[in-house]
Amino acid sequence: MSMTPPRPALHLAATLLTATAALYITLVAFGNITDFGTNQQFVRHVLAMDTTFKDDDLMWRAVTSKGLQDAAYVAIIVWETLAALVLMYGTWLWFRRDDHRARRFSTYGLLMLMLLFGAGFIAIGGEWFAMWQSGDWNGLDAATRVFLLSGVVLIVNHLPFGSAQRADV
Repeated sequence: MSMTPPRPALHLAATLLTATAALYITLVAFGNITDFGTNQQFVRHVLAMDTTFKDDDLMWRAVTSKGLQDAAYVAIIVWETLAALVLMYGTWLWFRRDDHRARRFSTYGLLMLMLLFGAGFIAIGGEWFAMWQSGDWNGLDAATRVFLLSGVVLIVNHLPFGSAQRADV
């Protein structure tokens, strides 16, 4: 009879933190799908830059086509849904103790979150579309929280669990 070795606390932390990120982005995607209009308005206002300082040197960047705005929003939802599925799979692999594959898929999902919230919302939304200027449609604090949470989970996922742990992803 073979006994499974006890799960180190760090392995449990990686499992539960990945599960937390998976749950979060699953709820975000679910909310955006079932309550499409709420964040649709957010995306429309950010892209239209209609609540910024209206500086002529910046307003040429505005996207005012509702079709393009909605296409961007649908792309965000698809990305969130894919990230959720990848992170759920990574969580399942952590629970199965398939550490090598769990680490790989968790990394993919977490990087998807970091790209969406870092490059998408912080860089493109915040800087290119000057979202930071809006008092009403500014999602930089929320995006920063998700970006940092994802980064912490990514770091924990890559800490060595012990001498037998493979270091490659």
